[in-house]
Amino acid sequence: MAAGTQAQSEKGRTRRRSPRFQIQSPLDVTVVRSGVPDKLPGRALNAGETGLAAILAGELALNETVAIELQAPPNALRLWAVVRYQDKLRCGLEFVGLTAEQRTALRDWVKENNLESDLTPKTESQKDQGQKKAGRKSAVGKATIFSELPPQNGRRRRITWIVVLALLAIAAFLFWWRWNRAWEELEAASKNPSALSEKPQVQVPAEVMEKLLLHRVEPTYPPEARSENLQGIIAVDIVVGRDGSVVSMKALNGPEVLARAAMDALRWWKFEPFRVNGEAAVAETTVAVEFRR
Repeated sequence: MAAGTQAQSEKGRTRRRSPRFQIQSPLDVTVVRSGVPDKLPGRALNAGETGLAAILAGELALNETVAIELQAPPNALRLWAVVRYQDKLRCGLEFVGLTAEQRTALRDWVKENNLESDLTPKTESQKDQGQKKAGRKSAVGKATIFSELPPQNGRRRRITWIVVLALLAIAAFLFWWRWNRAWEELEAASKNPSALSEKPQVQVPAEVMEKLLLHRVEPTYPPEARSENLQGIIAVDIVVGRDGSVVSMKALNGPEVLARAAMDALRWWKFEPFRVNGEAAVAETTVAVEFRR
């Protein structure tokens, strides 16, 4: 049975260049933003030889290039597409760079997940009506869902894949490098002997210093404290160096096991340097850390 659904655009409804078939199948769409891959799970609604419509767990932008992963046993089917329509969580994607193998796998996937195939037994009159409708439509069966597309330039396709993979590798490297550098800076600050000897130059209110917080590490609830049902708020007096790292601290109250857990987390906190007359200064402030079951 051939499908005659139409594509919806922002200006209205226009006839599609190729048939679409109703689909209900999970998929994942990956888009690279600011050098970081972002995977959005979703569900396909219909598909054809040129693209598909889907509902995703996040919004895409028009003309973004995305990677699509379809669940097509025994292996996942990965395709490239461009966003041609976006309405909140619903989007229309146009396939690009399909190989002959991908078209074959896509055809099998559509046949497997097509909801328009009627498996319900029919009466004689229904069968006659179905035969008349089939005679008025194309005699092409389900096996010919997609017409063969002209062969594409193999060299251009390989270059596109190489460029995309290179960009993904660079993005992954930059993400790892920034993360590793941030932790190295925190470790270096915590082990800096000269920083530990700095004397506070100014007393800063907690609410003011909180606005300068750049990196926060939540404390770990100690198992021994949990077993004894220890909870509450631990006040810790900390000294923040000129580089924004915590150079010294002292717990002001609470059980020792909770105070120790609070200070273990605070030593990794990072602040924007507090400035006096435009110069970075060593600041002292009080931080409250809450432990609750």
